Formats: sequence, structure tokens, C-alpha cells
Amino acid sequence: MNRSRYLGALAALALAAGGVTTQGLVAQGATAGLETSAIDPIAPVHDIPSSVDSTLVNETKGSWFVELESEPASSGTDAETLTAERRDFRAAANDAGVDYSVRRTFHTLFNGYSINMDSAQLGRLQRTEGVKAIYPMTQIEIPETPAGGPGNKPDLATALGMTGADIAQNELGLTGEGVKVAVMDTGVDIDHPDLGGPGFPNSRVVAGYDLVGDDYNAASSDPDRRVPHPDAVPDDCQGHGTHVAGIVGANGEGRDGGITGVAPGVSFGAYRVFGCEGSTDADIMIAAMERALADDMDVLNMSIGSAYSWPTYPTATASNRLVDRGMVVVASIGNSGASGLYSAGAPGLGEKVIGVASFDNTHVTARSAVANPSGTSVPYLGLSSVAAPPTEGTTDPLVDAGKVCPSVGIPLEADVAGKTALIARGSCTFEEKYATAAQAGATAVVIYNSSPGLFSGGGVVDRGIPGIGISQAEGQALAAELAAGTEVTLTWTDDEVSAPSPTGGLISSFSSYGLSPDLALKPDIGAPGGNINSTLPLEQGGHGVNSGTSMASPHVAGAAALLLEANPRLRAWQVRDIMQNSADPAKWFGAPGAGYTENVHRQGAGMLDIPGAVQAGASVLPAKLALGESATRTGTTTKWVTVRNTTRATATYTVSHTPALATYGNTFAPSFADAYADVSFSRESVTLQPGRSGVVGVTVTPPEATDADQLIYGGYVVVTSDDGTAYSVPYAGYAGDYQAIDPITPILSNGEVVADLPSVASITACAELIELDCIDPQGDYELMPDGGTYTLGTVGGLPDVPYTLVHFQHQVEKLQVTVLDAATGRPVDRRGAYAVDVTGESRNETAGGFTAYAWDGTYTTVRGDTKSVPDGDYVLSLKALKADGEFWNSDHWETWTSPTISIDRP
Repeated sequence: MNRSRYLGALAALALAAGGVTTQGLVAQGATAGLETSAIDPIAPVHDIPSSVDSTLVNETKGSWFVELESEPASSGTDAETLTAERRDFRAAANDAGVDYSVRRTFHTLFNGYSINMDSAQLGRLQRTEGVKAIYPMTQIEIPETPAGGPGNKPDLATALGMTGADIAQNELGLTGEGVKVAVMDTGVDIDHPDLGGPGFPNSRVVAGYDLVGDDYNAASSDPDRRVPHPDAVPDDCQGHGTHVAGIVGANGEGRDGGITGVAPGVSFGAYRVFGCEGSTDADIMIAAMERALADDMDVLNMSIGSAYSWPTYPTATASNRLVDRGMVVVASIGNSGASGLYSAGAPGLGEKVIGVASFDNTHVTARSAVANPSGTSVPYLGLSSVAAPPTEGTTDPLVDAGKVCPSVGIPLEADVAGKTALIARGSCTFEEKYATAAQAGATAVVIYNSSPGLFSGGGVVDRGIPGIGISQAEGQALAAELAAGTEVTLTWTDDEVSAPSPTGGLISSFSSYGLSPDLALKPDIGAPGGNINSTLPLEQGGHGVNSGTSMASPHVAGAAALLLEANPRLRAWQVRDIMQNSADPAKWFGAPGAGYTENVHRQGAGMLDIPGAVQAGASVLPAKLALGESATRTGTTTKWVTVRNTTRATATYTVSHTPALATYGNTFAPSFADAYADVSFSRESVTLQPGRSGVVGVTVTPPEATDADQLIYGGYVVVTSDDGTAYSVPYAGYAGDYQAIDPITPILSNGEVVADLPSVASITACAELIELDCIDPQGDYELMPDGGTYTLGTVGGLPDVPYTLVHFQHQVEKLQVTVLDAATGRPVDRRGAYAVDVTGESRNETAGGFTAYAWDGTYTTVRGDTKSVPDGDYVLSLKALKADGEFWNSDHWETWTSPTISIDRP
């Protein structure tokens, strides 16, 4: 075989030495050849995190959801029908020779199975009788939450004040009493006094279940740890779930050090889907949802999710069905802001789910060290799980060690033995930076931020030396002194400072972008998620600081409980509408002083306003407007909103427009522009008697843009009552032809191709296989531009089969691979010859991510017959239906044909 290029998932082939800048990247896919418009970009005043400098990573899955034809039981299908469908499917799959193992069986919120199976069988499974769709199974990591160590204690009250939860409690008398809130997470510390402890069940945690056990980790290399061992007691040994539950409704009033959450009167259901570390699988989330439904929960919070996903993904559709059954469902939108556009995750993408973005807390309380010889105060937050620095004494001299990420080829840049390592944030985990320095003999680690403000690093294992996080400005100042040849030390003190966060009240840099890949408007709303103090397991100190959309979502879940207490007649779907109407749009986090409004597809309706929602005197519906793409229309769209007066007095409402910034350009590192839509109204005001409604036409003309710009625009329709209360409706749309984006592209860096995908490839190393699929992120392949010859057996213990490697620059609605005769260019069977057929492929997580699809020499006809090809020469034809594309429209499919592949069995 002609093996011309080696592709190592975590080998030395990085996307760019020293990092990739936004300016160095070109538009990718079909739009790269299109003319761009003269959009004038707006530069942020500080660095915006980006993942474009990632390495090549294997993102292949080995597990799948199989959805059967009928709706599940929650939607009204009877048990007899569902049982018959499952029986018929198993028989048909057996007849078709599908080799799979069942993980879980579902019938309440999802009708079907989760299974383990290699990708070579996707074609035959899709055409098995009774199969409606196949979705890739995703693994969900415990969300990384830059967490506070000892001494990091901003008052939760500052976060509660941002949403008005304090007013709702103290002036409106709301606590959430009588409302049951389910927390699907790592469990809850059942002994925590702020959460009703000790014991389970207790006065606060009244229901729940541990679906996995302490040792479970879906991503473990030990197969035994990937097997759940459920337990009746959902106790938390990790901390994330306890922190989330505390934000929802901790009640530590009158207790020394106790804290109070958004809704301190709620009862909890705790549904544990993570072990003490690592990941879970999406099918376990659905199993937990079904338990929450059985326990009659009123609100479900999920501070977890599958990034880069679809609103049709099984966790999202199961969540929609919970809302149909009367449960308010709240989910974090994700922490993938550095990965650019369309990075929001399921279940937060669900049509009826409240998807929550994160805003930074206004203040943090930090300890302070003194830099010598300058005498400058250096506020800091401790790294999580690392012993607090002493309150006196002086460090060893600092050395500038650089970024320190050996896993991506960034080594220590200085000898840190016996020194304090000054390290820049970015490119890898806090744990890797801290551990690398500690193992090299450092006596302390100081990590400085990559954007303004303090931070604290999560997921760090204590190695016996102090570890702290400081601001970008302080870190750069220390680095400058070192570069000038000054010997610098830090003197520890017990001083504490309450530091206003320079990013307080702005969207958090980590918060994921929308839109949904079908151009639905996501996220829906935002809440405080950056630097939030809440409960932690008692063995972790009882309280601490975390950051993430994980911390924003429970603010909204708690707010939902307050709304339901204030108005028990509210239906689940109404809660989001009320919250969105009363939310407060924020300024752009990239340059808050410039006056621009933050992207709608980053903040949704804006910051949650609980008193505004509880006391709303009007509604404007629909509460959000998804305008879709403009190329299929004349360019002008008219939508209608209905204003309803819910007060007891006649009111006049004035209608106006607030534009928001647009994004354009590269998916992974978007640029920003004040490219605004032209918005007009059928009438400028409407006067309504109590209980009456009026309709207003909203006509939107998108900003000028070319298809290559890939421009997402948005803004707010603002309806202001004559008492000064404003109600807003966010809108967003795509300017141009959305299907001009080619979802499948080579991997580029600085305009150069570093991996010419799609490509046929041969596997050369893999630590873990599911049949033919390598699910090892470090699995290695050799690209085969000439196709190659394969035995369909094994060589050196690895499958000797062709793989098709694909980089998804954008989500794909459907992916098919057909087997063609190399001589004729026609399918090997006139009834169809499908090797792969899968629904709803996600965008790759990073600019260097790829997915590998195995071909085992078989194909499946449209009738479901599976056949093997004889030895000979073949090509594989890959077709991808573009996001929001029309199945019948050939222009909406991207195609690629492989070089000749020879099958030569021994």
C-alpha cells in the first residue's frame, strides 16, 4: 500500500507551532472560494479564547441510539405497540446479521435502544425494518468548572443580586416552597446541613437515585469501570452536583458559614449520572430523566450536555417530552465558547428546553500576596483541591515557564526546580500545567489568566505545593519584570480583598455560542455562572467557588421554582416565555465600554430578571424569533408578535428595536461586526385595555453580506409600557445561503492544509477498539491518497480495513456512504449499496477533530439485504446533507468520492 502521510491523533502534527491566530485562518469549505464582502470587523479590547490551535484528535464513537418508528409512551403510544416494535426490531436485526449489544432499552421518553456497534454496520442497521433513525452516542464529561480553593469566597449574594433573587426572597416572600427540583448531576452531598443533611432521604433531598456508582467512568480505559453499578443513595463524591444544588436552593440561614440559594424552600430529587470522576453517556441521562418523571418532579436542572449537537438529539427530544408532561426543563448551553459558533449542546438545544448561557459574577473575594521587589499587591484564587498557600513567608524566585502543555507539544520553557513556576493559561488543563511543574521540582505554581479578571483552576490534584490563579494583568506584569532580569518573589499574607470582576455582568468567555444547527435561536437566557460560591461536599470544605454554564443553569432552575410558587397555574412551557420577556440584554464582553450589545446567539434574551418575571404586567409572544436564512426569501421577513396587557389598568406600549452585534467568518474563531438588520413595525405603539391583546408586525431586512461571510445577525424587539417597564423579544437570523457552508473540509492552519480530509486511511495504532472502530483519542492512522489494498482481516492485531476519515466543520443532518464499482462508477447493487447511514452528526469539537468510519466489505440494499463484495476494486461515495438542507435538493448535499480501494482477501 502507498502510505504517504502519517496522521497521529496526538502526535507532533499540531495545527500550528506557537498557536493559530484568527487572522491566519481562511474561510473553510465551499465558502472559501466565494467573494467576501467588505464587512468592517470590530476588534475586542482583550483576547477572546479560541480553540483553533488544537491538535488532531480522533473523535470516533462506538455506541449509538437506535430510534424505532412509534412515539414513546409519554406521547401516548400504548405498551403493547411498543413491546411489539422492540420484538420485531430484534428479529429483523438478527435476520440482517447486525452484530450489536444492547446497553439500555427505552420506552417512556424515547422509543428504542442504546447499543454498542461498529460504524461498518450503520448501513445495514439503518435499513433494518422498524428503525426510524440512528444517532451517535456521546460521552459527557463532568463539566470543567474553574473551581475555587480555600480562601476563595465571593458572596453568593452578589450573584443573587444580579438576577434579583434577593428581592424575590426578601420583598416578595418567595422561597420555592412546595416545588420539587430534580438535579441530574454527580449527586448531592446528603449530609450537608445547607441541603437538609444528614442522611437520605432527608428534609430537603426527598427523592433520587445513583444510576452509576462511585467507580463508573464512561471514558475509562478499564472496561470494568465503564459498567454502571447503581445504588439507592445518590451521594456525591465529586462536588459538581452539590455545588449546583446549592445554587438552586441551599438554606444555610443562621448557620455559621452557611449560604442561601435562589429558592431555599424547594425540595430536591438527586439523580446521579457520574461517578467520582470522568464521563457519563447520553443514554444514562435519559434513564435519569425517566426516573425524575416517575418521581413527579416539577423542575429538572441539567448542568451537563453534549456540545455541537442537534435539537433532534435523543436527550433533547426526551427533554421536550418532559415539558409536554408538565416539567420545566433547564439545561446549561455549554462551556465551549472557545470552540466558536454552533457549539451549544443538547439537551439545552431542545425546542422546549430553557438553554442557559453564563454571565460572570460581579465580585470575587480573594487572598492577596505581595510581589517583591515592587511591593505590588497580587490578588489570587487557589486551585481546586490544592492546599491553601501559607499566610506568611516568601516563595522561591519566580521563573517564566510559558504555557506548559506537554500533551500538545508545549514544554516547560525554564528550569523550575526549586523555583516558583509562572505559567500562562491556555491550550491544556490546569492539572497538566500544575502537575508538570510539580514533577519538574517547582516549589509553587502561579497560573495567570488569558483574559481580564481573576480565575481559579478546577480538576487539579494536590501534589504538595501551592497552586494559585492570578489575573492576566498581574501575570503579564510579573512576566515583564522577569524578562527585564529582575528577581521576583511573592510574600504570602492573610489579607483578603473583595475585587470587582472586570467582566462582572458580561457574558462569560467560556459560554457557548448558538445558533442551533437548524438556525433556531439558542441560548434562551443567561444567568450568573462565573465565580459562584456555593455548597461543596463536606469533605471538600463545605463551600467553594466554581464557574461555568453549570452554575448559571441552576439560577434559572431556582427562578423557575419561584415563578411556580408565585403562580402555580403556570404551564411548564410558559415559564421560559415569561423569563425571556423580562430578561435584560447585556453589553458585548469583548469591549463593554464601546456600547455594543452582546450577540443574541451568545446571550439569548439576556440576564435573568426574577422580580421582573414574577411581576410582569404584559407578555409578548412568541418570546423569541428565529428568522432562518435569507437566501431562500426576498431578503425581507415579516413576523407577528402579540402584546397582551395582564394588568388591571389600560396601558400603552411603545415598540422599538435594539440591534446586537453580528458574527461572521471562521466557525471556530468568529469575527464581530456591527452589521445590523433594518427593522420596522406595522405600528409604533398599541394601547390595550386590561386582559386585551394587540398584534404588531415586525419586518426585518438582513444586513448586506455574501455567502462567504456566514453572517449571523440579531437584535431585540423592545415593547415598553407607559410605566417604563420594558419587555423584549430576541431575534436572530443568517444572512445569505446557509447551505453554502460545506460541512466537510480539510483541516487547515494559516491557510495551509495539514490533513487533507476526507481521506481513506489505514489504522496503525489504537489502545481500544469496539469491533472495527478505534475509540482511542490517540489512535493513529495513515492517510491513503491512493486508496490501498486491504485483506479485511487483521494485521499486527489491528483491523486491515479501509477507514474514511472526515472532519466536520459544521453539523451534518445525514451522512451516507455508498459502495461503487471502480470500473463503472455505479453502485455495486442497483437496489442500493449503503455502507454508512447515520442521522445528526455533530460538528467536530475542535479545529483538528476527525471521525473515522470503517468499511468491512459489506453493504446493505434499500430492502435491508446485507451482502459482501467479492475481491476487486471499489470506490466509496460519501454524501452529507447540509444543516437545515432539503433531502431532495442535490445542491444541499456535499459529496466526496474516494480513490480506488482494492479488496484482496487471503
